[in-house]
Amino acid sequence: MTTNAEQQSLLRKLPGVDRILEQTKCDPFFKDIPVSVVVESIRSAIDQRRQAMREGNQVNVEASLLESQIVAQVKTAVSMAMTPNLRPAVNATGVVVHTNLGRSLLAPEVVENLVMIASRYSNLEYDLSAGRRGSRYSHVEDILCEISGAESAMVVNNNAGAVLLCLETIARDKTVIVSRGELVEIGGSFRIPDVMAKSGATLREVGTTNRTHLKDYIGALENETGLLLKVHRSNYSVVGFTAEVSLRELAKLGTTHRIPVMEDLGSGTFIDFSKYGLMKEPTVQESVATGADVITFSGDKLLGGPQAGIIVGKKNIIDQIKQNPTTRALRIDKLTLAALEGTLRLYRDESQAIRQIPTLRMLTRPVQDIETQAAKLAAQLKSIGDARMQIHLIERSSRAGGGALPLLELPSRCLRIRIQGLSATELERMMRYHTPPIIGRLEENAFIIDLRTVQDDEIPFIARAFEALVQRV
Repeated sequence: MTTNAEQQSLLRKLPGVDRILEQTKCDPFFKDIPVSVVVESIRSAIDQRRQAMREGNQVNVEASLLESQIVAQVKTAVSMAMTPNLRPAVNATGVVVHTNLGRSLLAPEVVENLVMIASRYSNLEYDLSAGRRGSRYSHVEDILCEISGAESAMVVNNNAGAVLLCLETIARDKTVIVSRGELVEIGGSFRIPDVMAKSGATLREVGTTNRTHLKDYIGALENETGLLLKVHRSNYSVVGFTAEVSLRELAKLGTTHRIPVMEDLGSGTFIDFSKYGLMKEPTVQESVATGADVITFSGDKLLGGPQAGIIVGKKNIIDQIKQNPTTRALRIDKLTLAALEGTLRLYRDESQAIRQIPTLRMLTRPVQDIETQAAKLAAQLKSIGDARMQIHLIERSSRAGGGALPLLELPSRCLRIRIQGLSATELERMMRYHTPPIIGRLEENAFIIDLRTVQDDEIPFIARAFEALVQRV
């Protein structure tokens, strides 16, 4: 253990920030790096060595004092500082609408238009025909009405905001009747009862967890009833001895008693997935056709667009919502509007939407295509020529994700990969640390790559990641 005098002697030998900074000026690595980033990285490297010496940690004193070693550490720190925190990743989990990985991917032509809008001025709130200020909602309102059949529409920043805004506008200081079996919680602890309380409305539960009848709603009606709310259970399912009131029945009841009816569709889709061999999910068009006054749904789940909360319904209700001051706090920006409009335009031709919107394409992708892609990746991995790597093509199921179609299992093809001398946990960690990160899943003490969610141009990324890995271990 070093004495205090020895520690002070070592500390005095540490080079100063200015000395290391001078060395970096001669190194091409630092040519385009902001000086502030370099200086902060140098300070951090020297401080770490100083702290280790003061605490008497076991350190290689000679290496700690070498300026070349300090510069090497500074390069590592600078690389990390210059790497964006938000960066692309390869989704090899098989979860199509993966909330943690950014949910839906945008179609290429949508991205192209998005870049154009982002890099130039636009008519965001300017009416070109009238030559005066306009409404940002007009850019998507007409096409939303065209696709859904609704009288009016608007968009806010996400579906939670849409639900909050609608409840506050329609039912503040009033009672909202909801089936007990529809008081859902979604990711991030978003709960319908909590949102309702925040809106100023009072919750009135009816029915039981598994069975609710029309008579339950009728029995709960009172003078203070401001809204009948139906919440689609998009992220779970109740099976067995069940009963629920349809949106059409609820809309009829609302009309009879002059009470607005709202449905929170959650994911929301314009496509009838049952036509493609998948489970039936209620479409926005079907909900509008029931006569419900207002319907809300997400833009970045089954719709396959950007994060947004879409509100469609009767014009008199939507007009009231637009006038709510909270609308401004929840409004979307020009980039979201551009991405949403571009996505919606693809829905004018359903076959085009299925081909070009990545979320729809992945959900409806034939398993034969996935198997071909899996075989291609397996061949590239085997060509690395490392005998420690065991690769097997296996059958597994993918998921829709994003709180949608909870019972749907999509047949898929995966690669099960093991590397001798490396645990599955360590393999998964090293894939996460690669650039770009390769995010898979762990099963049967192996790393699983589900090809349903892997894009064609990502195959080389995965192959290079494994090639680099086996060279290090």
